[in-house]
Amino acid sequence: MAPKLNELIDSAPWREAVTYRETWPHEYVMSETDGQGKLLKAICERFRAGEGVDGRFFSKPNTYLFIGEYKYWLMTYWDEVKPGVNYVINRARLYRDRRDFVIQRGDSGKPEDYPVTPAYDDHNP
Repeated sequence: MAPKLNELIDSAPWREAVTYRETWPHEYVMSETDGQGKLLKAICERFRAGEGVDGRFFSKPNTYLFIGEYKYWLMTYWDEVKPGVNYVINRARLYRDRRDFVIQRGDSGKPEDYPVTPAYDDHNP
């Protein structure tokens, strides 16, 4: 029997993304280097099933998967993932506000830096 997504998430060797420690805290694993091909496949299957939520990281569109207290995303668009390639799988604790969907200029991940103007996108400035 294939492991469940939660089991894959719990067994992954998540580590802090130190480059963004002070600006946008999150964790990551590598699909190949860390032996997380099954996790990558399971996340992509969820995206294919329509469970992903469209969002933006500044000007870049992204798709997020919400599971438990975290949101998950890839550095590559999920529909372009190829077997055997080393991909970054990211996760961040949920903020439970608009930053879970749209990251905009002025956001840093710190509560005190939450922008006072509403989030916008390229189609609705």
